[in-house]
Amino acid sequence: MRPHGTPQELENRRLRGVELLKQGIEPHVVADRLGVDRRSVRRWNRTYRRRGREGLKARPASGRPPKLSTRQRGSLARWILKGAEAFGFPTALWTCRRVAQVVRERFGVSYHPDHIGRLLRSCGLTPQRPQTVAKERNDQRIRAWVRQEWSRAKKN
Repeated sequence: MRPHGTPQELENRRLRGVELLKQGIEPHVVADRLGVDRRSVRRWNRTYRRRGREGLKARPASGRPPKLSTRQRGSLARWILKGAEAFGFPTALWTCRRVAQVVRERFGVSYHPDHIGRLLRSCGLTPQRPQTVAKERNDQRIRAWVRQEWSRAKKN
């Protein structure tokens, strides 16, 4: 499993570990200080001895590149915040299928609906239900009732 952090942060941690080893600090102490396994510290040291600083350099994260660019994900997040009704859906509720449909129509990229949750989390969004307001609601009449009827009922 890949450790957390950017490639640059991981490189800095490896270099810091080797520096601590050069100072004569035991591998298990270095591991505790850096929050890694002692075997990782030993592996870094072995790589450093064989290939030098070049062996500890940051490498891009492996894996498939994202289908949407950072800019496209930002656009998607702004669209989601506008609500599903702004995109022609009958309710304000975004479902994974609806998001997948909008992504396919706007960006030409297909995502399985089961993956949409991960995509939205990468955009900084969390699942929420929209607050609905009854169409019959009349705030002006409610305020008038509270002023007149509620105050009268409260006195009794």
